[in-house]
Amino acid sequence: MQFKISARRNKYLGQWASQILGYDQEKEKEYIQSVIKADFEEAGDEDVFRKIKADLKDHNISDEEIRKKMDELNEKAKSEFK
Repeated sequence: MQFKISARRNKYLGQWASQILGYDQEKEKEYIQSVIKADFEEAGDEDVFRKIKADLKDHNISDEEIRKKMDELNEKAKSEFK
């Protein structure tokens, strides 16, 4: 179940970041997949965090904002699987 929650959270995180990056719909789909795949690099969420941080480095998004958004979207994903 945790895998499904993480995958859903990563989808939402990819959507959020792609909006900041100004991606069109096609590029957004590709980007979401890259965020989901990033989660397979290592256990935990640090791999996804590092990807989002690197991708948003030119957009003045703080580490705290990214982590807060990750937590918020994780809760959203959890609620969808209850």
